[in-house]
Amino acid sequence: MVREGLSKLIELDEEIKVVAESNDGSDCMYKLRAAKPDVILLDINMPDMNGIETLKILNKRKNRPKVLMLTVHNEIEYLTKLIDMGVEGYILKDSGSSELVRAIRSVYYGERFIQPSMIPLLNSKLIAKDIDKEKLETLSNRELEVLKLVSVGHFNKDIGRILCISERTVKNHLSNIFRKIDCTDRTQAAVFCIRNGVVSVHD
Repeated sequence: MVREGLSKLIELDEEIKVVAESNDGSDCMYKLRAAKPDVILLDINMPDMNGIETLKILNKRKNRPKVLMLTVHNEIEYLTKLIDMGVEGYILKDSGSSELVRAIRSVYYGERFIQPSMIPLLNSKLIAKDIDKEKLETLSNRELEVLKLVSVGHFNKDIGRILCISERTVKNHLSNIFRKIDCTDRTQAAVFCIRNGVVSVHD
């Protein structure tokens, strides 16, 4: 019902035509070849294959359609993740129909559209990311190795054995690392690493 309602709202604009509707990500990929859309509206929460998984597959295609995420998620983490993945637009479902049409037009013409209410959060996030990058650049290669090992749960003795250095040297490195990245303990260091992609939660 929601999808059909959106379709009718969009087609009130005479210059925009809805060429296909899909139940989920898999259905979207199946219909994509025949429909050949210029812009795809994806929901993050979809059955079978969600919007993020669908975008990953779309990104492997040459000359893929522009992608506008239409979602209930107003968390900045979702927005920054999708921007990093190359999404052209991000709009919340509580937006008005005129704003949705404006978002579609924007991404069609090669502009990035971000939900206006989320732009201040995005700017703050990007500033913090730049600060973290500067902190990482102050670390030596050895300090970065130690930081990665700490962040995936290794103790000082293990780190010393892995890197062939003394436990005292490991402690000295940690002291310098914590000072440089403004952390006070191993947990904060691990969070810093995950936040900045130094390590992943699967490492």
